[in-house]
Amino acid sequence: MAMKTTSCESSREPDERRQRLAALRAAAREAWDDYQRTGLHLTAAEADAWMARLESGHHAEAPECHL
Repeated sequence: MAMKTTSCESSREPDERRQRLAALRAAAREAWDDYQRTGLHLTAAEADAWMARLESGHHAEAPECHL
């Protein structure tokens, strides 16, 4: 019986992984479409600086997107 449970669980993992990947791709596509429509963005340096502040434990508002 334990083998069946393990087998069922392991067969669900690829499906869950595919669903997460599909959701990630959809979010990336939505972000790309938004950028194409508006031109608003952050530079890599702006995003890195913001993330560094968050990682160091500081509260940091997201930088304003710009053209």
